[in-house]
Amino acid sequence: MALHLVTESSTPKTRTIGERTFTTGKRPSSRVKAWRLSYYLRKGRKFIRLGRMSKADAHTIDENVQSLVRSRSAGSEPAERVLAWLKQIKGTKLADTLVEHKLIGATNATPGTTKLAVYLDAHIRGKAVKPGTKINLTQVRNRLVTYFGKDRDMATITAGDASRFRGWLALSETEVCIGLDGKTLTGPDGKDLKGADLGINTVRRCCGRAKQFFEAAISDELIGKNPFEKMKDCTVKENESRDYFVERADAAKVLEACPDAEWQLIFALARYGGLRIPSELLTLRWADVDWAAAKVRIRSPKTEHHDGKDSRLVPIFTELRPYLEAAWDAAADGAEFVITRYRQPNANLRTQLNRIIENAGLTPWPKLFQNLRATRATELADQYPGHVAAEWLGHSETVARKHYWRVTDDHFAKATATPDAGTKPAQWPAPQPAQTPAPPPCAGIVTDCAATAESGGETLVKSRLGAQDCAGIGTQRVTPTGLEPVLPP
Repeated sequence: MALHLVTESSTPKTRTIGERTFTTGKRPSSRVKAWRLSYYLRKGRKFIRLGRMSKADAHTIDENVQSLVRSRSAGSEPAERVLAWLKQIKGTKLADTLVEHKLIGATNATPGTTKLAVYLDAHIRGKAVKPGTKINLTQVRNRLVTYFGKDRDMATITAGDASRFRGWLALSETEVCIGLDGKTLTGPDGKDLKGADLGINTVRRCCGRAKQFFEAAISDELIGKNPFEKMKDCTVKENESRDYFVERADAAKVLEACPDAEWQLIFALARYGGLRIPSELLTLRWADVDWAAAKVRIRSPKTEHHDGKDSRLVPIFTELRPYLEAAWDAAADGAEFVITRYRQPNANLRTQLNRIIENAGLTPWPKLFQNLRATRATELADQYPGHVAAEWLGHSETVARKHYWRVTDDHFAKATATPDAGTKPAQWPAPQPAQTPAPPPCAGIVTDCAATAESGGETLVKSRLGAQDCAGIGTQRVTPTGLEPVLPP
């Protein structure tokens, strides 16, 4: 059945007179009967609470909702009786509920259902994505709400507004944002709105996600246009100014400054294992380590949606083994995960690594963990075939060329190094003067045509050699001279 009569706890009402508060209505322990309907859409079961009403009214709502669901699944227009029913419920709480469930558009609901914050919250809540992705979407939601306001009607946001939003994202945090009327904009806290001061790639990604939000609102028939539709440059690009090769000498200093064996392993897995931090780090289990075969299985949440890319085998590199063994010796009996701290996917490892790098007497590089992974990718590509290096780090060669493999100072040093570093320039063999090549064995051939003999229409030519001994050449018979060149018969 799609319609259910369920039992719910009643909520008591309170009334305050003077300093005393009285409870009225049903007691907290009272339980009432209420209607709830269910439906299936996109392979998922969803529920709508109808509350207390007559059985006939509940059945009417259920019939119309089920018909509406079938129309949405088939991509067809609702039946006439359903359209008439939608007009009857327009402006009611039930219509708002149907909008939230994306069964009808905002034109059939009460005003205000296309408020920016309301829609974005419902959209993010309904997406089946990983926790990390949901956090990223929420960050973009917060920036949109901060700039436009939580109650802004999405249909009133123009392409010009979207362009100014992008400008605000890149604006310095010391500058205030000015509106079209020349007045300073205010933030949710009522204070002057300062710039978001984001990097260029963060701005691109934020605008790209904002474009996706508004595109989803169009699909839900809440708005008619996407203000970000024509905005270009909304995809992340490689920023070579933030590339950094972490030399082994610097890596040794950082490892020395790590406070314990677990942090040494975290850094070693990033620098010499090339792991994605924190996703691949936090999924690493001791059961994944094969000490006998010197291999470790790395589980990759980022690529698990690709066939056969949920995990990969990586060697226990010589540089990595000491830190892995030290962590194993320090692990508690029955420990499942290699890293026991920072278990949450949103754990902030960067702040602590920044402190460790500074304690090592170094300046933190631009992209802490990304630079470590790219450094290892470049090293492996120098030592092994490209497909092997890419397989061990869990990406394609195309991605590696674009985002990871870089030209280093060592490449220049190898290109300009002497053939034998132990040989001094003074000991190199002196260049020899050019010698005239010896003449070929038959360079002195002279053809003697003084004596000829007629024999069957052919001319007998004798060859006379100079000082060379070419007795094996002897005489040759050639065809008579004429229009064609003289050739052997």
